[in-house]
Amino acid sequence: MSSNYFELDNLSVGYNRKTLIHDICLDIKKGEIVTLIGPNGAGKSTILKSITRQLDIIGGKVIFDAGDLMKISFKELSQKMAVVLTERLKTELLTCHDIVATGRYPYTGRLGILSHEDEDKVDAALAAVNAQELGSQDFNAISDGQRQRVLLARAICQEPEVIILDEPTSFLDIRYKLELLSILSRMAKAEGIIIIMTLHEIDLAQKISDKIVCVSEDHVVHYGSPAEIFKEEVIRELYDIDKGYFDPMFGSIELAKPEGDKPEVFVISAGGSGIPVFRELQKTNTPFAAGILYTNDMDYQLARLLACQLVTEEPFEEISDRAYDQAVKLIDTCERVICTSFPIGSCNRRIAQLIEKAESKGKLNRV
Repeated sequence: MSSNYFELDNLSVGYNRKTLIHDICLDIKKGEIVTLIGPNGAGKSTILKSITRQLDIIGGKVIFDAGDLMKISFKELSQKMAVVLTERLKTELLTCHDIVATGRYPYTGRLGILSHEDEDKVDAALAAVNAQELGSQDFNAISDGQRQRVLLARAICQEPEVIILDEPTSFLDIRYKLELLSILSRMAKAEGIIIIMTLHEIDLAQKISDKIVCVSEDHVVHYGSPAEIFKEEVIRELYDIDKGYFDPMFGSIELAKPEGDKPEVFVISAGGSGIPVFRELQKTNTPFAAGILYTNDMDYQLARLLACQLVTEEPFEEISDRAYDQAVKLIDTCERVICTSFPIGSCNRRIAQLIEKAESKGKLNRV
């Protein structure tokens, strides 16, 4: 028996019977967080609207708990699936408690009267997203970050097995982005809830997701774990990046390296101490060289993207004559040498000689 709880089987989606994306095949287990990434207009939101039955499916199937999603009644679906989309909710004279309480409507009678148990679940949902103090406030009078927490509380209140979110971190500052994603991660792992969402912040997608779906043009171009997806060449191809880089080590986007093949500055650094220097030189469009860097060093990860020349050594080896001589030539040809503060031990002891050479030539700048 398959352990997958939610499956897209050769799904085709689009508008007005016109296919936008075809042959989508995904398999999702309970407790997994699956994130769709890709350029604007690729169709990520269209996929979400199709699996929430806001759009008609053009082809294929969505299998939900071993059944066909299209054959599940809307009442049953509202008890199993919660949806938080990007559209701003328009309300009149409703408190945040009122908004969260609508998550209980799939379980109430036609009049929507909440029982004491329902009210307790509303309070528990607000507490789960740290929004107890918002209950009595006007939903229209709170911040974007607070609104997202309230809407997530409404989804929690439905007691769903799947939560679908479209760009839940849009318009949020760093604090609320991290808080919201932490809540989602905790829910997925503690309660076995499937989370399916779209994110623009690929660094956050890399850190929170169990699986990543890359959507581009008319199909899913990649599907796998973050380790499989977040590679420099995959992200460059997905977003058609030609001015800058994606750094998989730090999950960061870097601007293009300074123009020019002849370095004006030679940076001697290690252990991450050179990273702010590299970025400052990049901002001033100053071509630079860096070294001598071990290829497992933090500085190497960024220098390989931004430096026009790089002097490297194998990890844990003593600095070779080859690397040392190359560094000496750069000291001779560069206008100045920037040296950061970092430990010098037995393996990299020849760095001290390089620093002395730079100082003797009047080129050394310590930072």
